[in-house]
Amino acid sequence: MRTVALEASGSRTPAALREFLGQCRAAAARAGRPQLVSISLEVDALDPLAVLESIFEPREPHFYVERPAERMALAGAEAAAVFTASGPGRFAACQKFIDETLEHAVAVGDLSAPFSGPLFFAAFAFFDQVEPGEVFPAATLFVPRWQVAHQAGRTVAVANLSIDAGSPVDALAERVWRAHAKFSAFDYAAPDFASGAPPRAGIREAGDPGSYVRSVGSALRDIGSGALEKIVLARAKDLAAGETLHPLRVLNGLRQRFSDCFAFSVANGRGQSFIGASPERLLRVEGGRLVTEALAGSAPRGSSASGDAALASALFRDDKERREHGVVLDTILAGLKGLGLHPEFPDRPVLRRFANVQHLHTPVGAPLPATVRLLDVLGTLHPTPAVGGSPKDAALARIRGLEGFPRGLYAGALGWVDSRGGGEFFAGLRSALIDGAAARLYAGAGIVAGSTPENELAETEMKFKAMEEALLS
Repeated sequence: MRTVALEASGSRTPAALREFLGQCRAAAARAGRPQLVSISLEVDALDPLAVLESIFEPREPHFYVERPAERMALAGAEAAAVFTASGPGRFAACQKFIDETLEHAVAVGDLSAPFSGPLFFAAFAFFDQVEPGEVFPAATLFVPRWQVAHQAGRTVAVANLSIDAGSPVDALAERVWRAHAKFSAFDYAAPDFASGAPPRAGIREAGDPGSYVRSVGSALRDIGSGALEKIVLARAKDLAAGETLHPLRVLNGLRQRFSDCFAFSVANGRGQSFIGASPERLLRVEGGRLVTEALAGSAPRGSSASGDAALASALFRDDKERREHGVVLDTILAGLKGLGLHPEFPDRPVLRRFANVQHLHTPVGAPLPATVRLLDVLGTLHPTPAVGGSPKDAALARIRGLEGFPRGLYAGALGWVDSRGGGEFFAGLRSALIDGAAARLYAGAGIVAGSTPENELAETEMKFKAMEEALLS
């Protein structure tokens, strides 16, 4: 990707911006393919979710993620470039698309600012092939037409354009000029859900109410026979409301209650949105270093400090929960070592507490050489045993047969890749698929030797609670 200083681009005046974009159009004509032009500008503090609310269009794709505890929020909408893929090679195909797009890209502005330059937002379904009728492909990658990000007190607005030999330069220059003027002094419009009361809705199990207990029992027999070491089995609930559910209204509740989670919304541009508050980072790459984690082994939160501490203490002593955590950690370490990396991690897990659940947590880090890309690592790790099982192939085959519903993006990999090879991905957990006045909620639990169907059912109920409250409050 070629980088141009803001002054050198001539974008300080509308006429100079038109001239610069005309040069980009000529370059695209010479190359015989579109050129991605990304224009970044640091602006006064903005709330990316409020910006997205102000310009929300249900028929446009968007990607939003926020982690309040880290003072990070990121939004992008509409599409300057889109790519989809499926099958075992989907991660490699997406990396190839990123490389080819950046080869014919020019970035304007200060790329040292957080989230400057073009971002590639990605949504990878749990399985590498989706079933007929699913609303998200097995892999979707898009560069937004606009993105706004806030991190540690700095806000950056970015306009991304795909320019080819026939692009209307005058109209594009006017649109970019107006957009940057708007982001420099943003006038928030009230969202259409601001004064609405919580929707009335009914919730029922997707499928036979007793099927989950039976599926766990079947999985335990597989574990007892040695066919599986661990499997994660999910449930789904269907919610029917009396009015259209607005994904960003729900997201407001999630971001406030789960400040240590990734609150997210991914829209496909056809009316459906996948939303949630995920506790699990899959990986982050920044400055040549990889960070990932094992997050498995669960217990509820207590109603008092002493009750909470007692539950945490029991979690650390629980052999079943420790073994479940160990399976996840060992698989992550093996995957990283298989890529030639040298992972670093503590000897013992620590406790991660969230609003409604606490988990065993082991952070893992490793230097990342230039020969190993972010999507190489993601393709190796996904799905981890924290959301799939072990051995991976055997667990994935059994999940399809035992669950009885398509997972879609549930427990998939959601995140972004930047133009410097960095980025971050998280698991699509504690989530729901919203489609008009309907929503499908998902929650799962890890099954290992020592699990009981009744306890795993109770764990999924605990995990459902967060999304149910967000949808109905």
